[in-house]
This record gives sequence, structure tokens and C-alpha cells, in this order.
Amino acid sequence: MGYIPTYEEVRLFVEAVRSISDYDFSSYSIKSFTRRLEKIISDYHFANVKELIIKIVSDKVFLEKIVREITVNTTEFFRDPDVWIRLRELIVQYMLDYENITIWSSGCSNGQEVYSMLFLMDMMGLLDRVKIFGTDINSKVLEVAIKGEYREKDIMEYKENFEAIFEKFSFKPHIEDFFDLDPRTSKYIVKEKYRKIPYFTKHDLVKQINILGTNFDIIMCRNVLIYFDPDLQNQLFKFFYDELNENGFLVLGKHESILGEMGTRFRRENSIYIKKSINKLYW
Repeated sequence: MGYIPTYEEVRLFVEAVRSISDYDFSSYSIKSFTRRLEKIISDYHFANVKELIIKIVSDKVFLEKIVREITVNTTEFFRDPDVWIRLRELIVQYMLDYENITIWSSGCSNGQEVYSMLFLMDMMGLLDRVKIFGTDINSKVLEVAIKGEYREKDIMEYKENFEAIFEKFSFKPHIEDFFDLDPRTSKYIVKEKYRKIPYFTKHDLVKQINILGTNFDIIMCRNVLIYFDPDLQNQLFKFFYDELNENGFLVLGKHESILGEMGTRFRRENSIYIKKSINKLYW
């Protein structure tokens, strides 16, 4: 077995990062954070956490690199198709008469979730009503999101996700309707009509500040909250509730759920939580 940081060493690392930067990992799940720290120490051949701390204190560029590795999250186009299918049904039920639909993908990683939403809205004939924001703490993945360029291999890997969504429409969309293939690089590039819509920016969700200047009809925060401790999760559920419009949707990951008092403020549909009208809340 390799080197495994102790709880005290993890705490020292978190304190060191907080003392030299704006990053605060103190509310991250200790278990998941330890796993990521263990991998970093192994990958970069440090003997222990102390050596890693010395390096990040003396090298701010390396610190940013490590932060990116700690905060990287997996994503894919139309991840968990059944969630997207139910989301489509709920949009039809609640939002077809909205003049504008505001959407926030928090922890958007390299933008695949944002573009999935835009593809869905286009298939529903709602693209011209959408205002969508994508935020992440990791600036490198945001660069990918802005470019909208993905490896052909990755797109083919998610082909089944696309097909599961396409089946729900009477017309027959194709992946090529949404991407241009660059033969020189074998990359799929999101078509320009979609790339011009999102606003991508860096944002630290832990700070619980809405920097986007609007409330939202849909907030997507999938497979992010599992990395936080229960106290921060509950704070963020309250934060998201306050930032949602009435009957707005909060879309979580398959293994994330809202428990306790905050759970009474939403109606659950699959991994989608619908904000209840204030006059329908009971405690």
C-alpha cells in the first residue's frame, strides 16, 4: 500500500492552501479529499504532504495545477439519459410558455452538460428563449468549454446517451446535427450557433455567492456535492433554493439527494427537485 495522508496532514494542507490563496477546501469530504491528495503525492513522487506543501508555497503555478487536479470532475454528454428525459417532460409541463428560460450549470467542467442542455432545448424548439451560464472553479476545463472541441473518441463513447434522447422525438436528429468534425484533428466541434450562447466563467461554489446577476429556472449541479461534507451540502441546498425562481428545477447527480428540512421545500422527480410555491410549504 502506498503513502496515505493522515487526517492531520490533510488539515495542514488545507490550511496551507487557504493561507496563500482564495481556495478553501475545509468543507470538502475528508474521505474524497484524502483520496485525491494521495493520488497527487503518488503522481508527483512526493515523500509526504509536507513536501507537497513546501512546493505549493514556493510555486504558485504549481499550486494552480494541483487545485485543478483536486477539483476536476467527470462529465459526459447527456449523462444519465433518464434524468434528461424526465427533465424534458418537466420543461414541457412547466416552462413552455416562458418567454425566457435561465439556466445555470454549476460545476460545468468542460461544458458537455451545458451543450447537452442547448441541444435538448433546440430539439424542443426553445433555443431562442435560453440564457445559460456555465461555471467551474477549474479554469482549464472552462477553456475547453468555451472552445467546444471534443475528441471523436469521446463523442462516440456517449453515442448511446444521444440515441436514448433522440428516441423521444418524432423527427430523427443525428449527432452530426450538433457538431462539425474537423478532419485535421479528428475533433468534434460544437456548432457555432450553440457556442455563441453560453456565458462561461470561473466560480467557487463554496463561497455561495451568485455572481451571475439573475435568478434561475433551472440549476444543474450534478456529481459535485458528493465531494462536500454534509454541512456544506445543506448550506448549498439553501443557496440554490434562494437562487431558483418559483417552480424552478434543481438537478442533482444520481447519488445526491436533499434530506432533512430542506427536502420539504422541493418536490422530487428522479434526480430533479422542483422548488415548491412558498404558500405550499409546510414545516
